[in-house]
Amino acid sequence: MKTRTFAIGDIHGCFDSFHKLVEHKIRLKKNEKLILLGDYIDRGAQSKAVIDYIMELQNRGFGITPLTGNHESMLLDAFDNNIFLAQWIINGGTETLKSFGINSINEFNQTYIDFFRSLKFYHSFENFLFVHAGFNDRADNPFEDKYQMIWECQEKYMHPAFIGKTIIHGHRPVTVTICKEIIRANRQVINIDTGCVYTDKVGYGHLSAIEVYTKELFSV
Repeated sequence: MKTRTFAIGDIHGCFDSFHKLVEHKIRLKKNEKLILLGDYIDRGAQSKAVIDYIMELQNRGFGITPLTGNHESMLLDAFDNNIFLAQWIINGGTETLKSFGINSINEFNQTYIDFFRSLKFYHSFENFLFVHAGFNDRADNPFEDKYQMIWECQEKYMHPAFIGKTIIHGHRPVTVTICKEIIRANRQVINIDTGCVYTDKVGYGHLSAIEVYTKELFSV
């Protein structure tokens, strides 16, 4: 019997949903795997709690593989060069600063910056590929285009590297209904970003996890 393996889409500071999904819905065990698809921060009110929980799970020995998203990338760009600060702020950075109890991006504890820098751009496991957004299908080596991995989604891929692969991603919010339709259609590409932070939009406002072998979707 295969070890249960999950992926969770964009969290965006929705700690309560994240905690409930992991602890009470999927009930993650230490011998199981969980791939997180990036965008843990910004827009929502509890970005720090989300990051602290991810690091806590790692420290407790859970099999967590956190990937980077465009929002973690924007934060690091702004941290490294103030010319990028405005872009991060208008995309939800203000809420992240508030959650960390700081007024300036330069006040981040180095532990968190190191965490953001450690995040992988994609994860390959058996016949599955996990990424925040997508891959450059036209590139000689699709796994070198980091921009594409955090910014651009595709619904299908023709590159030989993706033959027989199931690609699981987030980045572009869909409703839970559409997500389930994609899964039922047995598509090559599965989008599991169900817009957790968008509680004001009909059909959105949910955080979802997929168990990759059974394709069962768990949502809160």
